[in-house]
Amino acid sequence: MKKIILSLALALGFVAGAHASGDTIAWDQAPNKTNDLAALQNGAKIFVNHCLNCHSAAYMRFNRLKDIGLTEQQIKDNLLFTTDKVGDTMKANIDPKQAKEWFGATPPDLTVIARSRAGHGGTGADYLYTYMRTFYRDETKATGWNNLVFPNVGMPHVLWEMQGVRRPIFETHEEHGHHVQTFKGWDQVTPGKVSPLEYDQAMGDLVGYLQWMGEPAQNTRVRIGVWVLLFLVGFMVIAWRLNASFWKDIK
Repeated sequence: MKKIILSLALALGFVAGAHASGDTIAWDQAPNKTNDLAALQNGAKIFVNHCLNCHSAAYMRFNRLKDIGLTEQQIKDNLLFTTDKVGDTMKANIDPKQAKEWFGATPPDLTVIARSRAGHGGTGADYLYTYMRTFYRDETKATGWNNLVFPNVGMPHVLWEMQGVRRPIFETHEEHGHHVQTFKGWDQVTPGKVSPLEYDQAMGDLVGYLQWMGEPAQNTRVRIGVWVLLFLVGFMVIAWRLNASFWKDIK
């Protein structure tokens, strides 16, 4: 329990101030891909190849990926870079001490990040989906990158080669005697390896996997819940008719 509380505290601390100072743009609605096995498998691949270098998912085991359609051999052949055992948890490659020196804070565990980032702007998935798509080059920062959803973020844009380099376009106007900047769009400085649409789809897959990882049994829970409600409705009808039968001769 202490480890879970500590993990949540780190996640909250790492993104502290995101809601207070990160309302530069509205959050985009994330596509719900928790039922799409192909999307979840691609999201798991992106997570292991790009996120697991710095971030752990200490409460998720590799063998749980069998729940999204991967075989144990596929997991061993394609996803086991940080361990030799398919039953091990997803641990980061980086040394936590080095990570703190490089980024100023220890990268948080991401097991439940999609559940902890919900706010007035939308769900945790919405936050992550927008966050992963709003990095831009900023040479004034130590990492060379900044983010519209989380200004002054310590995390570099690890997927910049896929997305390319972009520059945000702002429009300045007067409001109550102050200069206010409104985000208007993006200027693509250099192209990425994939098109903007393909990058957005990949981030949708990644966020879908993070949603699923936060609660792997969520789809099963929803299906069982539907059947329970249907049962209760049917039982209510039977109980209503039975009650009417018992009391029909009593006035």
